[in-house]
Formats: sequence, C-alpha cells, structure tokens
Amino acid sequence: MPSDPVLPPEPASPTNPDIVAELLAILDLERLETDLFRGVSPQNGWKRVFGGQVVGQALVAATRTVPSARAPHSLHAYFLLGGDPSVPIVYEVERIRDGQSFTTRRVKAIQHGRAIFAMTASYQVTESGHAHQAAMPEAPPPESLPDTKSLLAKGVPGIPAAVAGYFGRPRPIELKPVDLRRYLEGGPQAPLCNVWLRAASTLPDDPAIHQAVLAYASDMTLLDATLIAHGCSVFDADIQSASLDHALWFHRPFRADDWLLYAQDSPNAAGARGFARGQIFSRDGTLVASVAQEGLIRPRSA
Repeated sequence: MPSDPVLPPEPASPTNPDIVAELLAILDLERLETDLFRGVSPQNGWKRVFGGQVVGQALVAATRTVPSARAPHSLHAYFLLGGDPSVPIVYEVERIRDGQSFTTRRVKAIQHGRAIFAMTASYQVTESGHAHQAAMPEAPPPESLPDTKSLLAKGVPGIPAAVAGYFGRPRPIELKPVDLRRYLEGGPQAPLCNVWLRAASTLPDDPAIHQAVLAYASDMTLLDATLIAHGCSVFDADIQSASLDHALWFHRPFRADDWLLYAQDSPNAAGARGFARGQIFSRDGTLVASVAQEGLIRPRSA
C-alpha cells in the first residue's frame, strides 16, 4: 500500500477530449456480419499498428458476441505480423463455447488476407467466492508527480530525444512514470517499473468500454521493463523490439479514467526475448488486473 494518504479520485483532464474520442471511435468496430467486424487505425504516421490497439479491438469484437451479463475475466493473445495502419483490420470471431457459467471466444485479426493476430478470451457470469490479493507497492500519488509533457517541455538534461518524444506527445492515455532515473543515469538497475496511467478524459460508464481501454493501455511500457536490468530501453536504436504475446486478467471492477498504478517487473530475459509482468491497482490499493507479456528484445548488432 502507498505510504501517502489515499486521496479522492482526481477528475480526468478535460484537455484532450478529442484524443480520447478518437480512441473510442477506433474501439467502436463496424459490424460486417454476425461475427465479423472491421476496425481502423489512427493515421498518425506510425509504420505499424500499436499492439494495444489490436488487443482492445479484438476484445470489443469478442464482447459483442457475448451476453451482457457475462464479463471478460481473461484473454490470451499472440502478435503474428506487424499490422498495416493504412488499411482496415477485419476481426473474425469464433464462438468456441457457451456454458452455464463461462463463455469462450476466439478472435482472428486479418489484413491483406493473412492473420496478423490471434486471441482467445473467456467470460464469466458474476459470482462470489474466496478473495485475496497482492499488496500495491509504495508509490507517490499521481498528483505529486509532474505531468510528463510539462516536465519534458521544461527540459530534463539526459533524457534521450526518443524518450522525450514518446512521453511528451499528446495521447489518449496519460502516463506518469514514478521514476525517470533509469533514463537519466543509465546502467543496469533492478527490473522494476511503476507507472500511473488513466484515460486522458472522462469515459462513458459502460464497463466494457473501460475494459477495452485498459486492454489498449496494458501494452504500453511493459516490454521496456525487460531491458532495465541491462541498462538499455526499447527507445535505443540498437534494440529491435516487438511484442510477441500478451495475456490480461480482469480481477475486479475499475474505471480506466481514474488513476491506475501499473506495477511492472521482469523476472527473465533469454534468447533475445524478454518476459514482463504487470499488476494494475486502483489508487485505493485494489488489484484490478494482471498482465504478462513476452517480447522480442534483439540487439541489432547480433
């Protein structure tokens, strides 16, 4: 639990409503047929589709084939090919199982006639039972941390330009790293990283929207945790990085427009791959979701 007193939720910033509206539009898929959907990507100059976007859109596609009384509790996905942001992505949903308590869906994302992504998601009716959770690591409240865009605008000696560009640009998800020393000091450090995140403006109340937005955000910064122990980052030009798979478990209700602490660690790296885990806590210390991911972290000189 944080050592600082728990503060009431801070209203989401109204400064970027258009950016969040664009994200919601991207997650609002077009239905082509009963179990067939089409999504688009933002035209922001990126050469590849952001992995979190595909995870979020695939979750939306699956959820739209499931009764509203059932909520997703887990998803497991593989990134197969880099997505092309210039053309739509078609999501094909397969209805694997509809049981008394659980529903299972498989989703395939297709571009240019090939599968670029595959995901299985499981849904459950609401039930009660035994409950426990890990404790949230100590972290300063988000209000005590400078807005990253403002921080970098003032100039921070030693911050690489690529890092400044990533954290400084407007985005639908606000990010506040708890500690930027790894980018300032360099050198190997303990593979731990805490980041506060939330949607940049208030979201509709529909829980499915908050789940899709968190799925989108869960691919942010996680792979970079695998390089902390080696004194480098995904922003380094000599590192070829890409997400290979992604797993997400939803534990408890949450709002993605309230601050959430993304506590990340990396227990292993080997074979040009890094493995990272994440625990996502609401600001009152409730564990709302867990994440795991393996990614390519190949030295370009190899």
